[in-house]
Amino acid sequence: MINFKQLTTSYIDIVVQHMKDFYAIDGYPIDTTKSTEMFHEFLSKPHLGNCFTINFNDEICGYILMIQFFSFEMGGYVMLLDELYISNSFQGKGIGKKAMAFIKEFAKDNALKTILLEVEPHNERAIHLYEKENFKKHKRDLMILKN
Repeated sequence: MINFKQLTTSYIDIVVQHMKDFYAIDGYPIDTTKSTEMFHEFLSKPHLGNCFTINFNDEICGYILMIQFFSFEMGGYVMLLDELYISNSFQGKGIGKKAMAFIKEFAKDNALKTILLEVEPHNERAIHLYEKENFKKHKRDLMILKN
């Protein structure tokens, strides 16, 4: 059985471990202490967005991290699907498809007009999932400035 539960402080450590595994795929650095602190802050400010655990037969096998903001260009409230991770040992069980249905329903129920996401170019499995869910590549390039 697949279900999704709003993250509570009790499960932050488990999600941070999944985050560490996720970041390791592409060699992204992660400070687990800082990530844990950030989750506590994030959960204390619900207007920022939501995090859900992905559960398969009552075992946390991944997480969904969604950020909310307002964009005139995109017609109102927008969701950034910041992170969607399913542990490798749970892939191929239809969890990604169920997660996408959950994310789309959540967006609809919360009047989020657009869902944005970024995906690594080599992650063909994720790209295939998103394309099957009618996501389209945007013509713009992502740029970043860290302060």
